Amino acid sequence: MDHLESLCARAWPALAEVSLGDWLMRAAGGFTGRANSTLTCGDPGLPVPAALRAVQGFAREHGIKPTAHVTTGSVHEQAIEAAGWRVDHDHPGGAASQVMTGPLEKFADGVAESRDLPGWWELAAGSEVSAVQRHVLGSGDDVCFASLTENDVVVAAVRGAVVEDVLHVARLAVRPAHRRRGLARRLMGELAGWGLAHGATTCVLQVAEHNEAAIRLYEDLGCTEHHRYRYWIPAGS
Repeated sequence: MDHLESLCARAWPALAEVSLGDWLMRAAGGFTGRANSTLTCGDPGLPVPAALRAVQGFAREHGIKPTAHVTTGSVHEQAIEAAGWRVDHDHPGGAASQVMTGPLEKFADGVAESRDLPGWWELAAGSEVSAVQRHVLGSGDDVCFASLTENDVVVAAVRGAVVEDVLHVARLAVRPAHRRRGLARRLMGELAGWGLAHGATTCVLQVAEHNEAAIRLYEDLGCTEHHRYRYWIPAGS
C-alpha cells in the first residue's frame, strides 16, 4: 500500500513538498486534499505526536488546514487518533476514498492524444484555472491531457500520468448534456492505450467512496479496490 500511495503522490505533485522521514508534507493553495495533506506512509523519524506537531507547523506556514492522509487500517491510524486527531467527515470528497487498480490491457482501446486545450482545463479544473492548478495537473514527465471533442468543444476530459509502470488516472469529467453515451468508457480506453504506449501495465484511481457511478465504471473496466484512505485533522479543527 505504501509504495502505491507513493506513486500516486509522485503523479500528483504539490506546489510545496517537504519530507518528514518517510512522510510527505504537501501544500498547493488548497487545491485538492491529496496535494494539501501529509502522506503518512512509512516512518516519520519521530514519535507520531511530534510528527503531527510538525505537520501542523507546516500547514500554518503554507496557510492550509492541517490534514493527514492516512491509509485505513495502517500502523499509524490508531496513533494518530490517540494523538487527538479525528476523521475529517466534512471533507468535500467524503470521509473516505477507495484506491482502485486494474490491468490496462483489459480495457485499452485506441491511443489518446495529449492535447493541452483550453476546453480541457475548463472541464477538468474549472472556468478560472490558477497557477497552482496548472502545476498540480501539468507537472510530470509523462502526463496526458486526454479529451473527446464535438464541434470543437471538449465534451469529456481526463488526466493520466505514468510513474514507473503505473498509470495514475484523475479528473475524469463529462459534460452533463453528453453523459450516458459511453464517452467516459471510450476516453478511459484511449487513455489506457496511451498508458501502455508509455510503459505502464496497470492503472490506479483514487475515487470517493460515495461516487457510486464512477466506481461502477471502473469495476466494469476490470478495476478492483486495493485499499482505502481517510483524511484526519486535529480534534479541535
